[in-house]
Amino acid sequence: MSDHTLLAAGNRGEAVLDLQLRLGALGFRTDPDDPSEFASGTDAAVRAFQADRGLRVDGVVGRHTWASIVDGGFTLGDRLLYFRQPFLRGDDVATLQRRLNALGFDARRVDGLFGADTHRALMEFQRSTGLVADGICGPSTVEALDRVGGFADGSVAVARERAAMRQGPHRLEGRKVFVATTPGLAVVGDNVARGLNLARAVAVLDTSGDDDSVVARAANGFGADLFVGLALGSEPGARCAYFATEGFRSEFGLLVATELHDKLTNELHEPIDLVGCAYPVLRETRMAAVVCELAAAGDAPALAAVMGRSGAVARAFVRGVRQAWERPGRDDSLQIIA
Repeated sequence: MSDHTLLAAGNRGEAVLDLQLRLGALGFRTDPDDPSEFASGTDAAVRAFQADRGLRVDGVVGRHTWASIVDGGFTLGDRLLYFRQPFLRGDDVATLQRRLNALGFDARRVDGLFGADTHRALMEFQRSTGLVADGICGPSTVEALDRVGGFADGSVAVARERAAMRQGPHRLEGRKVFVATTPGLAVVGDNVARGLNLARAVAVLDTSGDDDSVVARAANGFGADLFVGLALGSEPGARCAYFATEGFRSEFGLLVATELHDKLTNELHEPIDLVGCAYPVLRETRMAAVVCELAAAGDAPALAAVMGRSGAVARAFVRGVRQAWERPGRDDSLQIIA
Protein backbone atom coordinates (compact mmCIF):
# COMPACT_ATOMS: atom_id res chain seq x y z
CA MET A 1 0.00 0.00 0.00
CA SER A 2 1.94 2.98 -1.28
CA ASP A 3 1.55 6.30 -3.07
CA HIS A 4 4.21 7.66 -5.41
CA THR A 5 5.52 11.16 -4.68
CA LEU A 6 4.66 13.83 -7.24
CA LEU A 7 5.42 17.00 -5.28
CA ALA A 8 6.94 17.69 -1.88
CA ALA A 9 8.70 20.39 0.12
CA GLY A 10 11.65 21.81 -1.80
CA ASN A 11 10.06 21.52 -5.26
CA ARG A 12 9.63 24.56 -7.45
CA GLY A 13 8.04 25.31 -10.81
CA GLU A 14 4.79 25.39 -12.75
CA ALA A 15 3.48 22.18 -11.20
CA VAL A 16 3.82 23.72 -7.73
CA LEU A 17 2.03 26.87 -8.90
CA ASP A 18 -0.82 24.72 -10.25
CA LEU A 19 -0.99 22.96 -6.89
CA GLN A 20 -1.07 26.26 -5.00
CA LEU A 21 -3.85 27.66 -7.18
CA ARG A 22 -5.97 24.53 -6.75
CA LEU A 23 -5.44 24.51 -2.98
CA GLY A 24 -6.34 28.19 -2.79
CA ALA A 25 -9.55 27.61 -4.74
CA LEU A 26 -10.47 24.94 -2.15
CA GLY A 27 -9.83 27.35 0.73
CA PHE A 28 -6.34 26.21 1.75
CA ARG A 29 -3.94 29.17 1.72
CA THR A 30 -0.29 28.58 0.87
CA ASP A 31 1.15 31.92 2.02
CA PRO A 32 3.78 33.05 2.88
CA ASP A 33 5.29 30.90 0.13
CA ASP A 34 6.20 32.59 -3.13
CA PRO A 35 4.28 31.39 -6.19
CA SER A 36 5.82 28.18 -7.56
CA GLU A 37 7.68 27.52 -4.27
CA PHE A 38 6.80 24.44 -2.18
CA ALA A 39 7.90 25.63 1.25
CA SER A 40 6.33 25.80 4.74
CA GLY A 41 3.08 27.46 3.67
CA THR A 42 2.34 24.99 0.91
CA ASP A 43 3.34 22.10 3.15
CA ALA A 44 0.90 23.29 5.83
CA ALA A 45 -1.88 23.69 3.24
CA VAL A 46 -1.30 20.18 1.86
CA ARG A 47 -1.37 18.70 5.36
CA ALA A 48 -4.57 20.58 6.21
CA PHE A 49 -6.18 19.36 2.99
CA GLN A 50 -5.12 15.78 3.68
CA ALA A 51 -6.55 15.91 7.20
CA ASP A 52 -9.80 17.40 5.91
CA ARG A 53 -10.16 14.64 3.30
CA GLY A 54 -9.24 11.73 5.57
CA LEU A 55 -5.99 11.03 3.71
CA ARG A 56 -2.61 10.18 5.18
CA VAL A 57 -1.21 13.43 6.56
CA ASP A 58 2.40 13.59 5.38
CA GLY A 59 2.63 16.85 3.40
CA VAL A 60 3.54 14.88 0.29
CA VAL A 61 1.44 15.23 -2.86
CA GLY A 62 1.32 11.69 -4.19
CA ARG A 63 -1.04 10.28 -6.77
CA HIS A 64 -3.97 9.92 -4.39
CA THR A 65 -3.60 13.33 -2.75
CA TRP A 66 -3.37 14.93 -6.19
CA ALA A 67 -6.45 13.05 -7.40
CA SER A 68 -8.37 14.21 -4.33
CA ILE A 69 -7.33 17.83 -4.97
CA VAL A 70 -8.58 17.54 -8.55
CA ASP A 71 -11.78 15.85 -7.35
CA GLY A 72 -12.41 18.75 -5.00
CA GLY A 73 -12.61 21.16 -7.91
CA PHE A 74 -15.95 19.75 -9.11
CA THR A 75 -19.33 20.81 -7.72
CA LEU A 76 -22.64 19.25 -8.73
CA GLY A 77 -23.80 20.80 -12.01
CA ASP A 78 -20.33 21.65 -13.32
CA ARG A 79 -20.38 18.78 -15.81
CA LEU A 80 -22.48 15.87 -17.05
CA LEU A 81 -22.21 12.80 -14.81
CA TYR A 82 -22.78 9.35 -16.27
CA PHE A 83 -21.57 5.77 -16.07
CA ARG A 84 -18.37 4.97 -17.95
CA GLN A 85 -15.07 3.11 -17.56
CA PRO A 86 -12.93 4.31 -15.88
CA PHE A 87 -15.44 5.79 -13.45
CA LEU A 88 -16.00 9.52 -13.28
CA ARG A 89 -14.89 10.69 -9.85
CA GLY A 90 -15.10 13.89 -7.85
CA ASP A 91 -16.86 15.88 -5.17
CA ASP A 92 -19.81 16.38 -7.52
CA VAL A 93 -20.29 12.61 -7.70
CA ALA A 94 -20.13 12.36 -3.90
CA THR A 95 -22.76 15.11 -3.59
CA LEU A 96 -25.02 13.28 -6.03
CA GLN A 97 -24.62 10.01 -4.09
CA ARG A 98 -25.32 11.73 -0.78
CA ARG A 99 -28.48 13.40 -2.09
CA LEU A 100 -29.80 10.25 -3.74
CA ASN A 101 -29.24 8.26 -0.54
CA ALA A 102 -31.01 10.92 1.51
CA LEU A 103 -34.00 10.68 -0.83
CA GLY A 104 -34.21 6.88 -0.52
CA PHE A 105 -32.50 5.97 -3.81
CA ASP A 106 -29.70 3.64 -2.76
CA ALA A 107 -26.45 4.75 -4.40
CA ARG A 108 -24.61 2.80 -1.70
CA ARG A 109 -21.21 4.09 -0.58
CA VAL A 110 -20.58 7.84 -0.81
CA ASP A 111 -17.17 7.30 -2.37
CA GLY A 112 -17.22 9.89 -5.17
CA LEU A 113 -16.97 7.16 -7.83
CA PHE A 114 -19.79 7.03 -10.42
CA GLY A 115 -20.24 3.26 -10.63
CA ALA A 116 -23.11 0.92 -11.44
CA ASP A 117 -24.91 1.50 -8.11
CA THR A 118 -24.93 5.27 -8.60
CA HIS A 119 -26.11 4.81 -12.20
CA ARG A 120 -29.00 2.59 -11.08
CA ALA A 121 -30.04 4.92 -8.25
CA LEU A 122 -29.94 7.95 -10.56
CA MET A 123 -32.19 6.24 -13.11
CA GLU A 124 -34.66 5.31 -10.36
CA PHE A 125 -34.73 8.94 -9.22
CA GLN A 126 -35.25 10.16 -12.78
CA ARG A 127 -38.15 7.77 -13.34
CA SER A 128 -39.77 8.81 -10.06
CA THR A 129 -39.68 12.50 -11.00
CA GLY A 130 -40.90 12.10 -14.59
CA LEU A 131 -37.52 12.71 -16.21
CA VAL A 132 -36.07 10.68 -19.05
CA ALA A 133 -34.30 7.82 -17.27
CA ASP A 134 -31.06 8.04 -19.22
CA GLY A 135 -28.70 7.78 -16.25
CA ILE A 136 -27.10 11.12 -17.09
CA CYS A 137 -27.02 13.79 -14.41
CA GLY A 138 -27.35 17.07 -16.27
CA PRO A 139 -29.09 20.41 -15.63
CA SER A 140 -32.64 19.00 -15.54
CA THR A 141 -31.69 16.30 -13.03
CA VAL A 142 -29.86 18.79 -10.81
CA GLU A 143 -32.92 21.05 -10.90
CA ALA A 144 -35.13 18.13 -9.86
CA LEU A 145 -32.76 17.30 -7.00
CA ASP A 146 -32.89 20.92 -5.87
CA ARG A 147 -36.70 20.91 -5.92
CA VAL A 148 -37.04 17.87 -3.64
CA GLY A 149 -33.81 18.15 -1.71
CA GLY A 150 -35.34 19.66 1.40
CA PHE A 151 -37.90 16.94 1.97
CA ALA A 152 -35.69 14.03 3.07
CA ASP A 153 -33.29 13.18 5.86
CA GLY A 154 -31.04 10.27 6.76
CA SER A 155 -29.33 7.82 4.43
CA VAL A 156 -30.76 4.70 2.83
CA ALA A 157 -27.20 3.47 2.24
CA VAL A 158 -26.43 3.52 5.97
CA ALA A 159 -29.75 1.83 6.72
CA ARG A 160 -28.96 -0.87 4.14
CA GLU A 161 -25.56 -1.55 5.73
CA ARG A 162 -27.14 -1.89 9.15
CA ALA A 163 -29.80 -4.24 7.79
CA ALA A 164 -27.11 -6.39 6.20
CA MET A 165 -25.36 -6.64 9.57
CA ARG A 166 -28.50 -8.11 11.11
CA GLN A 167 -28.60 -10.90 8.55
CA GLY A 168 -26.94 -14.20 9.38
CA PRO A 169 -25.07 -16.31 9.64
CA HIS A 170 -23.16 -14.46 12.35
CA ARG A 171 -19.98 -16.51 12.15
CA LEU A 172 -16.52 -16.13 10.69
CA GLU A 173 -16.45 -19.61 9.17
CA GLY A 174 -16.45 -19.50 5.38
CA ARG A 175 -16.02 -15.70 5.17
CA LYS A 176 -13.46 -14.45 2.65
CA VAL A 177 -10.89 -12.08 4.17
CA PHE A 178 -8.26 -10.25 2.13
CA VAL A 179 -5.23 -9.36 4.26
CA ALA A 180 -2.74 -6.85 2.86
CA THR A 181 0.47 -5.65 4.49
CA THR A 182 3.35 -3.36 3.76
CA PRO A 183 6.51 -5.46 3.27
CA GLY A 184 7.87 -4.54 6.71
CA LEU A 185 4.86 -6.16 8.39
CA ALA A 186 4.73 -9.32 6.28
CA VAL A 187 5.47 -11.59 9.26
CA VAL A 188 2.51 -10.19 11.21
CA GLY A 189 0.30 -10.42 8.13
CA ASP A 190 1.27 -14.04 7.57
CA ASN A 191 0.34 -14.87 11.15
CA VAL A 192 -3.00 -13.05 10.77
CA ALA A 193 -3.87 -14.93 7.58
CA ARG A 194 -2.86 -18.27 9.13
CA GLY A 195 -4.94 -17.55 12.23
CA LEU A 196 -8.00 -16.63 10.17
CA ASN A 197 -7.66 -19.81 8.12
CA LEU A 198 -7.39 -21.86 11.32
CA ALA A 199 -10.64 -20.17 12.38
CA ARG A 200 -12.12 -21.56 9.14
CA ALA A 201 -12.26 -18.27 7.31
CA VAL A 202 -10.90 -18.16 3.76
CA ALA A 203 -8.01 -15.72 4.02
CA VAL A 204 -5.43 -14.67 1.45
CA LEU A 205 -2.35 -12.52 2.03
CA ASP A 206 -0.97 -9.74 -0.18
CA THR A 207 2.51 -8.53 0.83
CA SER A 208 3.24 -6.70 -2.43
CA GLY A 209 3.10 -3.21 -0.97
CA ASP A 210 1.42 -2.12 -4.21
CA ASP A 211 -0.44 1.14 -4.70
CA ASP A 212 -3.75 1.31 -2.81
CA SER A 213 -5.84 1.16 -5.99
CA VAL A 214 -4.04 -1.97 -7.19
CA VAL A 215 -4.58 -3.68 -3.83
CA ALA A 216 -8.26 -2.63 -3.79
CA ARG A 217 -8.79 -4.15 -7.24
CA ALA A 218 -7.20 -7.40 -6.05
CA ALA A 219 -9.50 -7.53 -3.01
CA ASN A 220 -12.53 -6.80 -5.20
CA GLY A 221 -11.48 -9.52 -7.63
CA PHE A 222 -11.16 -12.01 -4.76
CA GLY A 223 -14.75 -11.21 -3.78
CA ALA A 224 -13.74 -10.57 -0.18
CA ASP A 225 -16.26 -10.07 2.60
CA LEU A 226 -13.69 -8.06 4.57
CA PHE A 227 -10.43 -6.25 3.83
CA VAL A 228 -7.84 -5.95 6.61
CA GLY A 229 -4.75 -3.84 5.98
CA LEU A 230 -1.65 -3.72 8.17
CA ALA A 231 0.44 -0.65 7.45
CA LEU A 232 3.01 1.81 8.73
CA GLY A 233 1.60 5.28 9.28
CA SER A 234 2.84 8.74 8.37
CA GLU A 235 2.34 10.10 11.90
CA PRO A 236 3.55 8.93 15.34
CA GLY A 237 1.42 6.37 17.13
CA ALA A 238 -0.99 3.69 15.99
CA ARG A 239 -4.50 3.92 14.55
CA CYS A 240 -7.34 1.77 13.29
CA ALA A 241 -9.13 3.35 10.35
CA TYR A 242 -12.46 2.56 8.66
CA PHE A 243 -14.12 4.19 5.64
CA ALA A 244 -16.10 7.36 6.37
CA THR A 245 -16.98 10.47 4.41
CA GLU A 246 -19.48 13.27 4.93
CA GLY A 247 -22.89 11.69 5.49
CA PHE A 248 -21.70 8.08 5.22
CA ARG A 249 -19.63 5.56 7.10
CA SER A 250 -19.12 1.84 6.74
CA GLU A 251 -21.07 0.40 9.65
CA PHE A 252 -19.42 -3.00 9.63
CA GLY A 253 -16.04 -1.38 8.97
CA LEU A 254 -16.55 0.70 12.10
CA LEU A 255 -17.47 -2.37 14.12
CA VAL A 256 -14.41 -4.34 12.98
CA ALA A 257 -12.15 -1.33 13.56
CA THR A 258 -13.58 -0.89 17.05
CA GLU A 259 -12.96 -4.54 17.95
CA LEU A 260 -9.42 -4.44 16.55
CA HIS A 261 -8.77 -1.15 18.36
CA ASP A 262 -9.80 -2.68 21.68
CA LYS A 263 -7.83 -5.91 21.20
CA LEU A 264 -4.68 -4.16 19.97
CA THR A 265 -4.80 -1.57 22.75
CA ASN A 266 -4.82 -4.38 25.30
CA GLU A 267 -1.99 -6.18 23.52
CA LEU A 268 0.33 -3.26 22.76
CA HIS A 269 -0.41 -1.32 25.95
CA GLU A 270 -0.44 2.04 24.20
CA PRO A 271 -3.13 4.45 22.99
CA ILE A 272 -4.50 3.68 19.54
CA ASP A 273 -6.68 6.13 17.63
CA LEU A 274 -9.98 5.01 16.07
CA VAL A 275 -10.66 7.14 13.00
CA GLY A 276 -12.93 7.37 9.98
CA CYS A 277 -10.86 8.01 6.85
CA ALA A 278 -11.08 8.04 3.08
CA TYR A 279 -7.79 6.29 2.34
CA PRO A 280 -7.98 5.11 -1.28
CA VAL A 281 -7.94 1.43 -0.29
CA LEU A 282 -10.88 2.06 2.08
CA ARG A 283 -12.71 4.08 -0.55
CA GLU A 284 -12.20 1.76 -3.51
CA THR A 285 -12.83 -1.64 -1.94
CA ARG A 286 -16.40 -2.84 -2.34
CA MET A 287 -16.48 -4.63 1.00
CA ALA A 288 -16.07 -3.44 4.59
CA ALA A 289 -12.43 -2.48 5.06
CA VAL A 290 -10.12 -1.60 7.92
CA VAL A 291 -6.52 -0.40 7.88
CA CYS A 292 -4.49 -0.68 11.08
CA GLU A 293 -1.34 1.45 11.17
CA LEU A 294 0.69 -0.31 13.86
CA ALA A 295 3.60 2.14 13.99
CA ALA A 296 4.90 5.18 12.19
CA ALA A 297 7.22 4.62 9.24
CA GLY A 298 10.75 5.25 10.47
CA ASP A 299 9.90 4.68 14.15
CA ALA A 300 12.29 1.76 14.70
CA PRO A 301 11.54 1.23 18.42
CA ALA A 302 7.77 1.11 17.85
CA LEU A 303 8.15 -1.27 14.90
CA ALA A 304 10.50 -3.49 16.90
CA ALA A 305 7.92 -3.65 19.72
CA VAL A 306 5.26 -4.80 17.25
CA MET A 307 7.52 -7.36 15.58
CA GLY A 308 8.66 -8.69 18.95
CA ARG A 309 5.05 -9.55 19.72
CA SER A 310 4.00 -10.48 16.19
CA GLY A 311 2.30 -13.71 17.25
CA ALA A 312 0.31 -12.06 20.01
CA VAL A 313 -0.58 -9.11 17.76
CA ALA A 314 -1.83 -11.50 15.09
CA ARG A 315 -3.95 -13.38 17.62
CA ALA A 316 -5.46 -10.05 18.68
CA PHE A 317 -6.40 -9.41 15.05
CA VAL A 318 -8.08 -12.79 14.71
CA ARG A 319 -9.99 -12.35 17.98
CA GLY A 320 -11.15 -8.90 16.90
CA VAL A 321 -12.37 -10.05 13.48
CA ARG A 322 -14.12 -13.07 14.98
CA GLN A 323 -15.84 -11.03 17.68
CA ALA A 324 -17.02 -8.42 15.17
CA TRP A 325 -18.75 -11.12 13.15
CA GLU A 326 -20.07 -13.18 16.01
CA ARG A 327 -21.02 -10.64 18.67
CA PRO A 328 -24.74 -10.97 19.49
CA GLY A 329 -26.76 -7.85 18.70
CA ARG A 330 -23.76 -6.27 17.00
CA ASP A 331 -25.90 -3.81 15.04
CA ASP A 332 -27.38 -2.31 18.20
CA SER A 333 -24.02 -0.86 19.26
CA LEU A 334 -23.87 1.65 16.40
CA GLN A 335 -25.87 4.75 15.66
CA ILE A 336 -27.00 5.87 12.23
CA ILE A 337 -25.49 9.15 11.07
CA ALA A 338 -27.49 11.61 9.02
